[in-house]
Parts: sequence; structure tokens; C-alpha cells
Amino acid sequence: MTQTSITRSWVASANGHADFPLQNLPLGVFSVKGGAPRSGVAIGDHIFDLGAALDAGLFDDGAARTAVEATRGGQLNAFFELGREARVALRERLIELFKEGSTLHGKIEAQGAKLLPLAADCQMHLPAKINDYTDFYVGIEHAQNVGKLFRPDNPLLPNYKYVPIGYHGRASTIRPSGTDVRRPKGQTLPAGQTEPTFGPCARLDYELELGIWIGQGNAMGDSIAIGDAADHIAGFCLLNDWSARDIQAWEYQPLGPFLSKSFITSISPWVVTAEALEPFRRAQPARPEGDPQPLPYLFDKRDQAAGAFDIELEVLLLTESMREQNLPAHRLTLSNTQHMYWTVAQMVAHHSVNGCQLQAGDLFGSGTLSGPESGQFGSLLEITEGGKKPIELASGEVRKFLEDGDEIILRARCSREGFASIGFGECRGKVLPAR
Repeated sequence: MTQTSITRSWVASANGHADFPLQNLPLGVFSVKGGAPRSGVAIGDHIFDLGAALDAGLFDDGAARTAVEATRGGQLNAFFELGREARVALRERLIELFKEGSTLHGKIEAQGAKLLPLAADCQMHLPAKINDYTDFYVGIEHAQNVGKLFRPDNPLLPNYKYVPIGYHGRASTIRPSGTDVRRPKGQTLPAGQTEPTFGPCARLDYELELGIWIGQGNAMGDSIAIGDAADHIAGFCLLNDWSARDIQAWEYQPLGPFLSKSFITSISPWVVTAEALEPFRRAQPARPEGDPQPLPYLFDKRDQAAGAFDIELEVLLLTESMREQNLPAHRLTLSNTQHMYWTVAQMVAHHSVNGCQLQAGDLFGSGTLSGPESGQFGSLLEITEGGKKPIELASGEVRKFLEDGDEIILRARCSREGFASIGFGECRGKVLPAR
């Protein structure tokens, strides 16, 4: 069922909703009043309880089998494992249930909050058990901006345009939106010193990323071909790869980030499916003249023709003083996923080409997605040029990096003429003092 064939919903709040109209229907895991985590679907200001819907007999055979897996153990891993056909079956049934004129409108509405609790009354959880987390570095503008700070004459290392660069992150500290961020401690090397000191991070930063949920995996020793890689992607979220820049500067050579990244990674809790994003696919931007063609295992004509996405990405900053003065959040960044040098399929193909096993519920981060212009940078490291150019806020404050009490808010929006806009929900995190 194409987006253009989907009508309005009888759920009034879904029509024109900023994030969750009928055309989106992302999945997540929620609880009500401290109850056990349950699988649900966002629709307007409500969450449709999949388990309660199964009990009420609202699913036909194909969708019922999918819904059973989606509700298994209060996690979406088994649902991710089913693949695209099962996702489509569930999506089409949900549209039938919630479109204007649905014959089951009355039956659903009669059960009220049992089937459709208000999202504001629910707590969101991680949507899946995350066994592994890999953070990539496919935002070329970010790579160049950061490279210029440290290597002005050679910002990109020679391998960047041949290899989708990535590193293995820490899955155990991934948390859903709304989880506070405790300022980390670690070793840093003060300017002009020859020996490190230990203490709280002084240069705390955010990183604006797209999160990618892996669906069906591969057996160890096998690889996923680039032409098949898109079928192994279950959905997407927002991801904030919080970064302790001063700790990172001291520790990252020779093996890369460690404690500077592993203290917390925040994600938006809703999984926006690949099917919901179909209208917003785009051709991968052409590489600049002189850049190498991807090696054959990373090149597929279909992926180049429609493997990128047009997703607008926004970052907002809200400080304690701004809250006290009732000031709106300050926009730091407005970027787009079209600034990715490598496609999501290329990340999957590269990750598995050596026989590494991917599993349903694995999470990828895209890397920081900055644009080429001022106002499009996906981190404070870039915006302030390493702290040299502080940001002035309407509250009278300035920021080089994040201070205690600061809250970072990520948002995303997909828009296209003739199609309903959809969003990802927010990814928020407030900084608390170090213990």
C-alpha cells in the first residue's frame, strides 16, 4: 500500500500530527503506570497496544503471526528477524484498522485506554535487546570539519573514501530518550602539560546521528551482498553519540574512542520502518569528480539510485536559565541525511564482508551528520571550532561545550510534496553533574 493511497485516520490526533500520522506507524516498547513493557505502535497522541489488540482478535492471519512475534518478551527482536514481508503485512493491517471509515473503528474505540492509551501517560523503553552497537563515520562534512581542526592541510585520511569507517561501541549504555546524562570522568591532558590529570569531563558534546536497526542477520562466516543489504534493515531512529572531547583527545590514539564515548548513547524510542520511509528515498549524491568508485562489493546500481534518504535533522539546546526565563530552545543545527558519503546498505555490506555476524536488534550509528554550511554542523566541536568561538544564547549565556543542566533535543522530519510528513519523535538528554 503506497503512501498516496492512504487516507485520513479516525484517530483525530493522527491527522496532521507532527511525527506520527497514519502514514508512519512506528513500533516501540512502552509501559503504563509502572506495568511490564509492552509492544505498541505510535498513532497520533496515542499508542496502540499490540498485545491487547491480539487478545481482542483484531488481526487477520498474516498480521497476527507478525504481531505475536512483535510482542514476544516485551522486545522487538523477533519482529525484526521476520523481515520485510512480515512488516508489510502488519503495516497494511494497521492501516486498515485506523483509516477513516474502518469497520473496526467502534470496536477499538469502545475499549478506550486498554487499546489506545495516551502516549503522555506511558513510559518508553528500548525497543529491542541490543547485543551489539557499531558507530560509523559516514558524514563526510563532519569528518572534514573535524579533520581541519587537527590536520588543516590533510583533513581526510586516505582510507575515508574507500572504507565506511566504523568502530564497535558499547551496547550496555544505550538508553532511550529522556534518560539523564551523567557527566563522565576520565583522564585528560591539559594544554601545555606533559602528564594527564583525572577528573570530570570539561568538553562535553553531542553528536547528531541516524540510528539503524538491523533486521535479519547473517551466519558467522557469511557476508551480506550489497544488493541484498537493504533487506536486512528493519528501521531507523535518532541517535546522540555523547562525546567527552577532552577525554577523547587523550585516549583515541592509537585505537580510537573508548571511555570518551561509552558512558551513554541516547536513542529515540520509536522504530520508523523502512516502509514508512519509502517516499523519502533519494539517489545517493554523486561523488565529487576525482573521488574513487566504491569497490565492487560496495557498489550496487539500485542502491546508488535509491539508497539515500531525505530526512531533515534538527538539534536544539535548552539550558536551566532558559527554562527559568521561559525562553524557547535554541536551535544549534539543521542538517540532513543526504550528507552521508556512504549509504546504509554499504554499511551493512562492509560490516559483514569479513564474515562478522549481524543479529536482529543490532544497532548502527551513522556517524555525525553535518552539512557543509554554518548552521548545519552536528556537534559543538565543529560549531565552536573546538571552543574558540562560543555560541551566544538569548538567555545571555554563552556555550563552548555543554554545561550541567543543559538539555540536548534531537528531532527529524521527512517532507515531500504530495505526501504526508512523518517524524521520528524526540531524542532528549539532560546533563547532570559528575558524581
